Amino acid sequence: MSVTVEKLENSMAKLVITASAEQLEKAIEKAYHKNKNRIQIPGFRKGKAPRKMIEKMYGAGVFYEDAANELIEEEYPKAVEECGEEVVSSPKIDVEQLEQGKDFIFTAEVALKPPVKLGKYKGIEVEKMDLEVTDEEVDAEIDKQRNMNARSIDVTDRAVQDGDTVNLDFEGFVDGEAFEGGKGTDYPLTIGSGAFIPGFEEQLIGYTIGQEGDVNVKFPEDYQAENLAGKDATFKCKVNSIRAKELPELNDEFASDAGFDTVDEYKADIRKKLEDKKASDEKAKREDAVVKAVIEDSEMELPEAMIETQQRQIVNDFAQRLQMQGMKMDQYMQYTGNTVEQMLAQVKPQAIERIKSRLVLEAVAAAENIEASEQDVADELERMAGQYRMELDKLKELMQDSELKQLKSDLAVQKAADFLVENVKEGKAAKKTTARKTTKKAESDDAEATEEKPKRTRKKKTEEEA
Repeated sequence: MSVTVEKLENSMAKLVITASAEQLEKAIEKAYHKNKNRIQIPGFRKGKAPRKMIEKMYGAGVFYEDAANELIEEEYPKAVEECGEEVVSSPKIDVEQLEQGKDFIFTAEVALKPPVKLGKYKGIEVEKMDLEVTDEEVDAEIDKQRNMNARSIDVTDRAVQDGDTVNLDFEGFVDGEAFEGGKGTDYPLTIGSGAFIPGFEEQLIGYTIGQEGDVNVKFPEDYQAENLAGKDATFKCKVNSIRAKELPELNDEFASDAGFDTVDEYKADIRKKLEDKKASDEKAKREDAVVKAVIEDSEMELPEAMIETQQRQIVNDFAQRLQMQGMKMDQYMQYTGNTVEQMLAQVKPQAIERIKSRLVLEAVAAAENIEASEQDVADELERMAGQYRMELDKLKELMQDSELKQLKSDLAVQKAADFLVENVKEGKAAKKTTARKTTKKAESDDAEATEEKPKRTRKKKTEEEA
C-alpha cells in the first residue's frame, strides 16, 4: 500500500491510496468465499460453483464492491497513519481504479487539523463568583430533600391545589371534533408539572372529586403535530381523585434518617455540600469564560467536514443516552417530529464551540509545553477502573494504543484549561442575590445545571458515525 497527500483549500486534503493488484486479488477471492453460498448456478450445488463460472454468468465485477469495501476498510486507517497528517473528519471515499489484474486506487477527501493563531490567553479578566452559601439556600436544599421524602396521601375534604396529583379522565376537541391522541382515562397528572399544554393544569385548580368541566387551551404554534399547531382546543375533564404530598417534619428524627444526630449537623453537612458545588461550578464557569475569551481573540478557519463529523458525534452520543434510557432514536424522532437532518442543524453551534475550544486548548498546551505525564495517565486509568468497576489490568488490556494516546492528549488539554484558569485576572464579584428560591425553582435550576456543556476532550472513536 502507498499513499500520497494532495493539500486542498481550507485545511482539506485528498489522500490517494494505492493497494497492489495482489491485494485486490486476495480481496476478490475473499468476497467470493463470503458470497458463494448465496449464489445458485445451474448444474452446481449451491455454494459449489467455481468463481470463474460465477464471474462468467454475472460479470467480471460481481465481487468488486465487496472487495473494494474490504480493502478500503483495511487500508484507509493504515494510510492515515502512514501519511503523518492529523485527520479530523470522516473520509469522503471515491474509487479511481478497480480492475482485476491492476492496482486498486481510491481517494479519501478529509479535513486536517486547522492551524490556530493564538491571541491573548494570559491575564484574561474573569468575573469572580460569590461562593458564600446563604441560610436561604440551605433551607431551599432541605425543602427539596423533604419533598423527595414526602409521602402521598388521599385528599377528600378540599379542592385541587397547585402541586396535587389528580387522577383525570379527559378528551380533547378541536372545532367540535375529537382528535387522535387527545383522550385519556385514569391519567395521573401533577398540577404545576408542565406536562400538559400551557394553561391546562392551572384550570384544574379548584376542581373537587367527581367534578366535570371544560378546559380551554391553545396549542403552541410549534407543536409537533402540525394539524394541531396553533389551534384552539377544548378538553372535557373529570377529576376522579386527588392526592397530595405530605412533607416530613424537619426534626432530629428526619436528620437521623439522613445519617446525622441533629438538625444542626444535617444543616452543616448541606452547607458544606453547597459550598463544594459552588466552588466546582465557579471553576467550570471561569474555565468556560476564559476559553471563550481566548477563542474570540484567536484566529482559525474550520473545515466544514470537521464540523459535520462533530455534529454526527453529538447526535450519536445523544442516541446512545436515549438507548440507555430504553428509547430508540426512531421512537424519539417520531414523538418529537424531528429528523436527523434537523437535529444535525440544531447541534451545529455546539459542534463549532466544541471544536474551537479543543483547538485553542491544544494550541495553549503547545505554546506552554504542557504535557500529560505517565503518572497522570496512570492516575486517570485508576480513576476510570474505579468508575467502571473493573480491574486496572483488565482495563489496560482493553485499551488500544490509539486510545491511550488520545487519553494522554485529553489530559494535556485539561491541564491547559487549568493553566488558563490559574492565570486569569480577577474581575469584580457578581452581584449577590439573597432572594430565596422556591422548591420548584430550585429543582428547575438543578435541571439546567445538568445540560451538557461544550466538551474540552474528544471521545474515543468507538462509536459508529450517524
